[in-house]
Amino acid sequence: MPSPHAIVTAISERMLTFADERLDQIRLDGDIGTDPIAELLIKRARLAITGGKRLRARFAYWGWRAVHAEYTGPHPGLIDLGASVETFQAAALVHDDIVDNSDTRRGERSAWRALEDEHHARGWAGDPEEFGRNGGILLGDLLLGWSDDLLEGALARNDDPGARRAARDTYARMRRDVILGQFLDVAEEAAWPTTPDASHADRAMRIAILKSARYSVQQPLLLGAAYAGGDVAVREALAAFGRPLGLAFQLRDDALGVFGDPSVTGKPAGDDLREGKRTLLVAYAREGMDPTTRADFDDRLGSPDLTTEEITELQHVVRSSGALARVERLIDRSATEAMDVLRRAPFANTVEEELSALVTAATRRAS
Repeated sequence: MPSPHAIVTAISERMLTFADERLDQIRLDGDIGTDPIAELLIKRARLAITGGKRLRARFAYWGWRAVHAEYTGPHPGLIDLGASVETFQAAALVHDDIVDNSDTRRGERSAWRALEDEHHARGWAGDPEEFGRNGGILLGDLLLGWSDDLLEGALARNDDPGARRAARDTYARMRRDVILGQFLDVAEEAAWPTTPDASHADRAMRIAILKSARYSVQQPLLLGAAYAGGDVAVREALAAFGRPLGLAFQLRDDALGVFGDPSVTGKPAGDDLREGKRTLLVAYAREGMDPTTRADFDDRLGSPDLTTEEITELQHVVRSSGALARVERLIDRSATEAMDVLRRAPFANTVEEELSALVTAATRRAS
């Protein structure tokens, strides 16, 4: 049986090989290959798919293993499936950084900012920032196309028409949910001043479930099980396990967005406060503030010019409101719920042990 590390390595290598193949293709194209600028986007795409913990691919793999517990050899189709999920994630991050005006990703310049830097370095005409944004949108679109190509490659290696259909449907729902969740997130920031305070937490919870809880954990698990031709009992157990774990995963991300260590997260301290993200943590924080403190918090939330000292002050306000402790309790309850489901699920011991380890990886991660 291949180790989880070996699976992650194989998926990462497949993604890079795929990018290299795409680069070779344009070099052979008589109309495109003669223009060196055309390579710029492909090379930037290759960088975008480099790195990361591959959590979603790992969940997809163990969703497959929940059906095929005795799997002992490499499965090219499954590697392509994991590569597809992770390439989709890379596309989502590229677009997300544009939406959030993020300057960094994993400690490096975000993709759209790196394209802005290319504009500067080459001395081109026009607005470098606008070029970076436009190029970043196109880069994300390119990665979405690559994700679809990898998915089709995986499906072509599956002889079960029912499994192919179920996997394609699950992938389509995953893609739909994360896009709708992202749009609801953008709309919530715009609608926040006109939305009754009492509904902020409910809306933030709905966005968290759509944008990340389903997408990051539950749907990759179900995608792997669908590709494996899993029966209803396995799929239901994975769905019941993935939903609370996915919520815990997103809430941990929200906490890190405000309190994470930049040297570990690769993001500036308090980046979510500068970006004005209306997360469940922020909604809970506002509920715990007096009117004067809440008004001051609202005035400063989303200001890109917040100093380090102001970030520290806002972190203190959030912590003092009881919101962080409240979110931590919800993370613990959700992780416990996932573990309770796992103990009752019809999975082999090996699968149960690895999914248990992934609970820790998803909820106790530092970045």
